[in-house]
Amino acid sequence: MIGLEYILSIFNMQHIDLAEKLGIKKQNINLWIKRKQNIPKKYLPILSDLFGIDEEYFIKELTEVEKLEIQKEKLKQDLKPIIKNHDQQFLIGDVNDIVEVPVYDKEEINTIERSIEKAKLISRFKQAIEVVEDNPKLDTFKLIIELLEKSQHEAILHKTIEALAHYLEVLPDWVSTGPEQDEFESELFEVLDDNNF
Repeated sequence: MIGLEYILSIFNMQHIDLAEKLGIKKQNINLWIKRKQNIPKKYLPILSDLFGIDEEYFIKELTEVEKLEIQKEKLKQDLKPIIKNHDQQFLIGDVNDIVEVPVYDKEEINTIERSIEKAKLISRFKQAIEVVEDNPKLDTFKLIIELLEKSQHEAILHKTIEALAHYLEVLPDWVSTGPEQDEFESELFEVLDDNNF
């Protein structure tokens, strides 16, 4: 689904209404949505201003994450949330660093923020599985899923994953959940080093 069509549905706007706002015929909107014509560049800034959505979203096929981002922007416009405070989160990806994440006074916005993070994780997990056509480590992925399904709330799982992330240098040394975790990791690293892992 092209972004324009999705945005119109989220904002509950009919094609005819958008055509009137743009001073064009409804058929033009239909042609854009059916991809029989590209949206002329002169209308992209107008659409962006009208909906409060970045221009790029109107002309592309949207991912699940992008759809959620659009929903978040619509919610922000409707609810006009206020940032109550910021939580620190460790961001893994292009930049491994601690970032300030806003916490809003409207739980709907916080909920959609968590949904966006989950969708990003799912996308990355899919990419990790599809790195190799016949992935020889598929059993490892199966175990990860089993652990998440059955034991994700166990402290030992979180402690061990954090320790492995440090051991394999996915997490920088300066990121730690405290002295207890540091002691756990020290003991685990001795075992791994003793066994040449």
